[in-house]
Amino acid sequence: MSDALIGSLGIIGLLVLIAANMHIGIALILVSYLGLIAIVGSDAAWGMLEVVPYTFISNWTLSSVPMFVFMGYICFNADLTRGLFDAARLWLARLPGGLAIASVFGCSGFAAVTGSSVACAAAMGKVAVPEMLRNKYDASLACGTVAAAGTVGALIPPSILLIVFGVIAQVSITDLFLGGIGAGIATALSYIAVILLRVTLNPSLAPRVTEEVTWTEKFSALKGALPVILLVVAVLGGLFGGLFTATQAGAVGALMSMVVAATQRTLTFKALKTSVIETLVTCGSLFIVTIGASMLTRFLTLSGVGYMISDAVALLGASPVFLLIGIAVIYMILGMFLEPIGAMLITLPIFLPLVGTAGIDAIWFGVFVAKLLEVGMITPPIGMNVFVLSSTVGKAAPAAIVFRGVLWFFVADIILLGLLIWFPGIITFIPNMF
Repeated sequence: MSDALIGSLGIIGLLVLIAANMHIGIALILVSYLGLIAIVGSDAAWGMLEVVPYTFISNWTLSSVPMFVFMGYICFNADLTRGLFDAARLWLARLPGGLAIASVFGCSGFAAVTGSSVACAAAMGKVAVPEMLRNKYDASLACGTVAAAGTVGALIPPSILLIVFGVIAQVSITDLFLGGIGAGIATALSYIAVILLRVTLNPSLAPRVTEEVTWTEKFSALKGALPVILLVVAVLGGLFGGLFTATQAGAVGALMSMVVAATQRTLTFKALKTSVIETLVTCGSLFIVTIGASMLTRFLTLSGVGYMISDAVALLGASPVFLLIGIAVIYMILGMFLEPIGAMLITLPIFLPLVGTAGIDAIWFGVFVAKLLEVGMITPPIGMNVFVLSSTVGKAAPAAIVFRGVLWFFVADIILLGLLIWFPGIITFIPNMF
């Protein structure tokens, strides 16, 4: 049996195990290890199993992941994000669909302290959806807005997806973060445009808020959002200003989030304990998947499958645009069934050589992949953000209603993905400035 055939069978076996609901990390390690035994023998395969996990996890950049994850969970469990939505609500409520627009701003602000779309959707679901429903907003608009706006979490730094991509692709985390800002802002603006369009065409979806708000109340609300804003400015300002590395920025952010929560008197022992446990569980699962992906890279390299795919694409003479469209379709399909990091790590060993051969900028591609994966978070039948929001809100938001609401934002995402391909400067403009 040829090495290429072993590699091909390994990919098929991996897909079968994932379809059978095996943990992605375990499936990756198992398939890679058995494939390596078939290609290089049991002794060499065992040696790789001993060396690869340590070599990969000892990468210093990865140490930023637990810090940023912990910072996000502290902000979430200590309820530091409510002030963001309250401030946006008071300033924007009189606009058409103002509360929904405020939700987009709230999600964008929350994304800057969590980097997680699921946490973003859950937090804003508790705060924003009840407020919109209380003001007679259409349930599909209210829930669809928050579920979709939660996806900004993977683009606005600090993004866990972009950190992992940077480690795998060996590119600058800071440049990826800078590129994510442009894509995140573009995403938020496209969602706001969808809200304004829908409400303009059908005003009954979002009745105007008649509550009179004084300027004193508006500026007072800004004080509630100020601690989180200062936290974001300090962490990202230090990172982009060259004062911190990514790891140091994560550590500073984690410490400052606890200090801010303590000054707000929301840092209870329960919140701290829950944040620590959730951080350990999240990072443990993430690192198992990344170790498996590193093993898969070795397996595909030795089997020659990755080179075969690259050569096939080169022979076809596919343009970078067609290549990106093909990659987008694959990620859209995977996003229906897999969580984002798992889908990314399974495919990067194959896709990175392809985009490198096609001359596609790695920073641009990293942000583009993050955007693609987040579209999968609102795509049926899985749509993780949809089900998280539905479970958070309860009976007022069955999954079917949320899916109906996110359809409009899904269309906006498809249009935006096209714009990112045709105008790559949306992503690369800010990194190039620095």
